[in-house]
Amino acid sequence: MKAWDCVKAGLLLALVGWFGQHAWGQMGGGAEPTVSGNVSVMWQSYAEDSLIGAQVPPSKTGYNAFANLLYNQGNFSAGVRYESYLNSLLGFPGRFDGSGVGYRFGRYADRDRGVDVTVGNFYDQFGSGLVFRSYEERLLGIDNAMDGVRLVLTPIAGIQAKFIYGKQRFDFKDGLINGPGIVRAIDGEIDLNQLVEAWQDKPTKLTLAGSFVSKFQPASSVTSDTLILSMPQNVGSWSYRARVQRKGWMAEAEYVKKINDPNADNNYTYRDGEGFLASLGYSQKGLGMLLSAKMVDNMSFRSDRDMRLFDLPVNFIPAVTQPHTYNLAATLYPYATVISGETSASAELFYTIPKGSKLGGKYGTKLTASFSAANSLDTTRYGAGTLNERLYGYERNSWGPGEELFVRDFNASIGRKFDAKWNAKLTYFHFDFNTSTTPVTTDYKGIVNADIFVLETKWKVQPKQSLRTEIQGLWVGDDPDSPDQLQDKGHWATVLAEYTWSPHWFVSVLDQYNFGNNEPGKRIHYVYGAAGYINGPHRLSVGYGKRREGIFCVGGVCRAVPASNGFEMTFTSSF
Repeated sequence: MKAWDCVKAGLLLALVGWFGQHAWGQMGGGAEPTVSGNVSVMWQSYAEDSLIGAQVPPSKTGYNAFANLLYNQGNFSAGVRYESYLNSLLGFPGRFDGSGVGYRFGRYADRDRGVDVTVGNFYDQFGSGLVFRSYEERLLGIDNAMDGVRLVLTPIAGIQAKFIYGKQRFDFKDGLINGPGIVRAIDGEIDLNQLVEAWQDKPTKLTLAGSFVSKFQPASSVTSDTLILSMPQNVGSWSYRARVQRKGWMAEAEYVKKINDPNADNNYTYRDGEGFLASLGYSQKGLGMLLSAKMVDNMSFRSDRDMRLFDLPVNFIPAVTQPHTYNLAATLYPYATVISGETSASAELFYTIPKGSKLGGKYGTKLTASFSAANSLDTTRYGAGTLNERLYGYERNSWGPGEELFVRDFNASIGRKFDAKWNAKLTYFHFDFNTSTTPVTTDYKGIVNADIFVLETKWKVQPKQSLRTEIQGLWVGDDPDSPDQLQDKGHWATVLAEYTWSPHWFVSVLDQYNFGNNEPGKRIHYVYGAAGYINGPHRLSVGYGKRREGIFCVGGVCRAVPASNGFEMTFTSSF
């Protein structure tokens, strides 16, 4: 950290403290001020490894660090986040560079009077996020924090209104850099059970809400063949949503619409956007189920029409398909929402066989099963070379699925605790995965059929020591175009062992082995070992080994991670 950067951060925090104590002291009702925060450091070294394709950047190391400081006094709070990328870890956006303040805010929240105002940076979300979501996902290098003003008003119990005005975080170069577009948004929510006195004790709970979001970006034009396309300066999107709860049942639905928004994601066509998301759930002791369905068509919405991938998204398209945590299921064929449009659905079931029964055993047996699928939209393209094709691309025929499969995912598990020391869980996955629409690999284009088995065990060795293991295997089908070859990179196996000495120490070893690769020279062991120390809110871990090239996903959003070989160190602390 540069000396001047340290001075700037210190001065900013001092100003925040002075402002909170003196300007807002009376509003805080004389409350004592408090200061809290946290620190996170990630460092990695890189060594060349031609066998796995690992390359060494000019800096030979990567370094990401964050420090949050938060000041609170009564109704007032303020904070800053200092960030440092010297140079950023491989796989993160290359424009993250230098050190400086990347997030700062001041907030006054008087809940008794129903007023909450934030100036500076903030995160927020309307409904499911289909129309607006400002969030950070640090592991993916995503941060589209708003920079402006947010006002939340609760004039009476049961009614809340949000007003947002500002720009989005886009870049970091020794400090925060915002995108060019201006985002303006309003959201209203009515809780009828709070609003209507006669309904307050009713078993049925009903919430209604609506949102409107617009973005402004100065006009520009795009030349396509002989056409000069004028880009709209203002683009609006709106949504309606409802949620109903009664005893163990829950149902919610959201509909969104967006006016024509030519952008890089849709090849600068003038189609309107539309989307629908619905879910139905039920839960009681030992039983739960969830049904979900989604259709999104041309709902990419950015404050800069020329951006792609993670840059300046105004909204978020949630995944209906299942997220996974086991190594092979989560990293080899993770599904990312197709931003141009998809139709998808899922069903999940959870059941616990009661303890004391023959099948449930002494502690009960947990069963889960889920199925999800995503397909293309049901569309008909306009005639090739026609004006309609250039301006609108296609016509959607229905809300149902199209012919092209994106992903089909079935998984089931059984978990049981055998005694006070032993428990185990067996999980099966089956994927039909289209690598043409979600390019998680460069080696194969088409449908990959994969079966995965995972056995997870945990053994309490001593009162404060435990061993957790995972044994995983993935088998793919034969390549239909080359019957003597396996699909993609062939079969995989993973073995993981983690030993923990509570409350301070842990060690782990992971071996991911591509034993079924069609090329014998690429049947590689990716071995990685780590050890760490935990002391209350402080955690230090050090690791060394090989990481394969692949895709890392969170919530249906994915980024490519290059292969690496070297040391890793992470440190986190809070106060």
